[in-house]
Amino acid sequence: QVQLVESGGGLVQAGESLRLSCAASGRILSINAMGWHRQAPGKQRESVAAFTRGDQINYADSVKGRFTISRDNAKNTVYLQMDSLKPEDTGVYYCYANVRSDALGIPRDYNYWGQGTQVTVSS
Repeated sequence: QVQLVESGGGLVQAGESLRLSCAASGRILSINAMGWHRQAPGKQRESVAAFTRGDQINYADSVKGRFTISRDNAKNTVYLQMDSLKPEDTGVYYCYANVRSDALGIPRDYNYWGQGTQVTVSS
């Protein structure tokens, strides 16, 4: 199996920064895509930032210029640096990965989610 463990959430004031981390571990042959989604209260989960297949980076329009995604391939870890935070950035942030794994014998691609970390931005 593959596990995603997130850290770095918390409570900050508007304009401050937070850095989230997500480490993938387990029977990983390769990571095809990895990134962050968030879910605000009463809203659907949305993609925030991600490394996609082909190593492209995608950002939601609402975070462009404020959030930066980076990764450490040797550690199977992705980071989300969040600057100039706004109250509307409040939500549960979930790490996501599409991983090639042989955990069930035959190598194939699987989707995994972390448990989520709360980010609260006060005005």
